[in-house]
Amino acid sequence: MMITKKALSRRTVLKALGATIPLPLLDAMVPALTALRHTAATPALRFGAVYVPNGVIPGQWFPTAEGSAFEFSPTLQPLEAFRERLLVVSGLDSVPPPPPGERQYNNHADASTRFLTDVTPSRNLRAGMSIDQIAAKVLSQDTSLPSLELALESVDSGTSCDFGRSCVYTGTIAWAGPTSPLPMEHDPAAAFVRLFGDGVNSDSAARRARMQYKGSILDSLLGEVSSLRNKVASADRTRISGYLESVRDVERRIQKAVEHNAELPAFDRPAGVPETFEQHAKLMFDVQLLAYQGDVTRVVTFMLGREFSGRTYPEIGVPDAHHPISHHQSDPVRMEKCAKINHYHATMFAYFLDKMKNTPDGDGSLLDHSAIVYGAGMSEGNGHVPRNLPILLVGGANGKLKSGRHIKYTEGTPLANFHVSLLDKLGVPVESHGNSTGPVNLD
Repeated sequence: MMITKKALSRRTVLKALGATIPLPLLDAMVPALTALRHTAATPALRFGAVYVPNGVIPGQWFPTAEGSAFEFSPTLQPLEAFRERLLVVSGLDSVPPPPPGERQYNNHADASTRFLTDVTPSRNLRAGMSIDQIAAKVLSQDTSLPSLELALESVDSGTSCDFGRSCVYTGTIAWAGPTSPLPMEHDPAAAFVRLFGDGVNSDSAARRARMQYKGSILDSLLGEVSSLRNKVASADRTRISGYLESVRDVERRIQKAVEHNAELPAFDRPAGVPETFEQHAKLMFDVQLLAYQGDVTRVVTFMLGREFSGRTYPEIGVPDAHHPISHHQSDPVRMEKCAKINHYHATMFAYFLDKMKNTPDGDGSLLDHSAIVYGAGMSEGNGHVPRNLPILLVGGANGKLKSGRHIKYTEGTPLANFHVSLLDKLGVPVESHGNSTGPVNLD
């Protein structure tokens, strides 16, 4: 990274028409002759969690060998390009005791709720704070949003989904507190507005102008962009151009989804949701990329599907609803279909990791400066098995993670022990969390 004589603030933004566009980390944000690690432009550490529903086929997920010599399993094959930034974890269980007076179910509501809390949910809408929210209190102190919660499916919070428990449990993995589940936004248009809309602008005329404006929000920023380009060096001008083109690309795709849906008969899909799973998943991953790149937030949770998801995947030859075939009863045909879905989800995650790996951030990439958990809250959907959970940890975490390995913990190790150690790597040490009994070794 080039050290410049003058420094822009890391919080520099472009503003017009009720929109606020933050900027990626630029050379011009590094004060002259100051050690990079001691400046406001030190690459921020990001945390993310990506959840897959209805369990996996364990025999297709877990590598057989431990250590650095492991071979990628069929399900994880799409992620092989990221070996040097990927940690496969096995041996983790999530079987925290039920609330007093309640029974242990180990079902879908438990799986999604425990994934980041390792607390068994109550019939009275109570669980525990999730690690993303614990991390956000430290990592996102200087960002405009403390965290961002996204999903590909909506959930009716007013109905019963799992043994009389609220559907809220199956539709979120983020909890701000024991009684505060956070809703997941599944409309990319709404997520985009949340990132770039000017939440502090109370000028109703400006808001009306933005709503009536049919072009790109960037068109209204041309003057500010031109002025900024004149203040920075060539490398920064290139970074600015690439970042703003990414913003414009996401905006275009959202507009196309809106236009397409406007031509269809009325149905439940909100205006900004793309027609296909792949389009929707990639668009939401790109929204996350922009959130990290612009430092709008440093903590994101994302559900590729809610628990109990009945989504079909005809594009990969699986027209069957996901949840019913996850109860495969050892039928090889159903198991193969589930494995295809698991592989497809990993392919979508690989798309995101590739974008993160190729997005510059300070002296490295966004992937170098992130820690992202990917996995499920049950290992095997047929029996709702909460043991030996499928978990990956991807990213460099600013050099704090030793990746390229498969770590197999002692059978019965609580998932929360992994949570405690991960939070420590994020610079957010806690003495305990959920059902923890102590840290695990991530070194």
